Amino acid sequence: MAKIMSEALRWEIAKELGVDHIVATEGWGAVPSRECGNIVRKAIEIAERSLIQK
Repeated sequence: MAKIMSEALRWEIAKELGVDHIVATEGWGAVPSRECGNIVRKAIEIAERSLIQK
């Protein structure tokens, strides 16, 4: 299965949303579902902006 989102982008978004400390100490599995949804939402916004700029 191909990765949809790079690890660097996931970390960048996690830092922006303030959940990077959870990932660093407990791993991605410990991030609450709501925050995972926010990460996905933010990634979609970034992808849409990227497409518009092209």
